[in-house]
Amino acid sequence: MFTTIEGFVSEWNQEYQITLNVMNALTDASLSQAIRGDRRTLGGLAWHLVESLGYMSQCGLSYEGPAKDEAIRQSAAAIAEEYRKLGERMVQAVQTQWKDEDLARTQMLFGEEWQNGATLRFTVMHQVHHRGQMTVLMSQAGLRVPDVYGPTYDTWVERGMTPLV
Repeated sequence: MFTTIEGFVSEWNQEYQITLNVMNALTDASLSQAIRGDRRTLGGLAWHLVESLGYMSQCGLSYEGPAKDEAIRQSAAAIAEEYRKLGERMVQAVQTQWKDEDLARTQMLFGEEWQNGATLRFTVMHQVHHRGQMTVLMSQAGLRVPDVYGPTYDTWVERGMTPLV
């Protein structure tokens, strides 16, 4: 759970940038990649991350949510741009509308009582969880996966080093 706005913003900015890098590596053709037919596609996961940032408005934050234009879901560049805009709006809302003491306040979310600081932690971890799923699907789709918490296999090869296998 986050106990300070500064702590959240610091971690959010790092994780948001990594996720944005992943979003920016998507292609229109890759959006239909799925691990199996009954699961979310790569595009579905990407759009889910966009929509999920709008959930913070249920905690009393006021900011413009995700676009409802269905055409956005068909364009990798448009999904990434919508993610960029919404991620910036959400963090700005936290910075301007809440104070540190608001992080201990509770809200009803998904039928349960959550502290705002815990909801922010969940928001970060939710991004990380689905970003991991996305990188696997990106690899299956033949995309170059950007470095996340360190070099990827491709980055090691490009540096002339033997990748750890």
